[in-house]
Amino acid sequence: MAFNIDQQVLDLGVTIRGVELTGVDNSAYPATLKTDIQAQIATVLKTLDRDQIKTDPIIQGFWDLHKAVHLPKRNNTPAPATLLKLILKRGELFSINPVVDLYNLISIQSKLALGAHDLDHVDGNINLRLTDGTERFVPIGGNGEPEPVKAGEYGYIDDSNEIICHLETRQVEKTKVTAATTHIFYIVQGNQNTTQDYVDDVAQQVIDQTTHYLGGEGHFLNA
Repeated sequence: MAFNIDQQVLDLGVTIRGVELTGVDNSAYPATLKTDIQAQIATVLKTLDRDQIKTDPIIQGFWDLHKAVHLPKRNNTPAPATLLKLILKRGELFSINPVVDLYNLISIQSKLALGAHDLDHVDGNINLRLTDGTERFVPIGGNGEPEPVKAGEYGYIDDSNEIICHLETRQVEKTKVTAATTHIFYIVQGNQNTTQDYVDDVAQQVIDQTTHYLGGEGHFLNA
């Protein structure tokens, strides 16, 4: 599997590192991981407030990316801002499964947009490019029917022309991570307000933390 990136997306200001992990065990939830996530979320909440979310330069960078592709603000909140608002409201991170909870924690801490996809359900390569409106897009939490896609936005799209992540905001049913997932493609995405070095540092943290708690091994893509 290759991770191909169109220069037009980079020209928008996207900074990106893809990560591939193999041999991950997502079938059981280590008690130490659950405890560590709870403790680190509690630390974040000590200083988190709505003004911080509104003024954070990295989150603003995602709003700027959305503006650059003419995406309306309504219902298109940047992924890390959504996570921060949720933990501020609930006082905790809503648990899904070990892989998802771990990358959500890293997203909350770094303000970058992270996502994980089951590579066994990806067709061919993954291509980060501008959309042309012909792509198939079936988001998680929808009714199972494809939703229309506008031309000129950016997405992570496999060789069957199916979107696996729309911008950094919506993932899909096709490649969602489950207890059976062992082979993972991670998205670690920043914007014009994040350096490539910062994105790479967070991507390395994804590898280190995932393999520490859930085993397997990982490496950078598009390096």
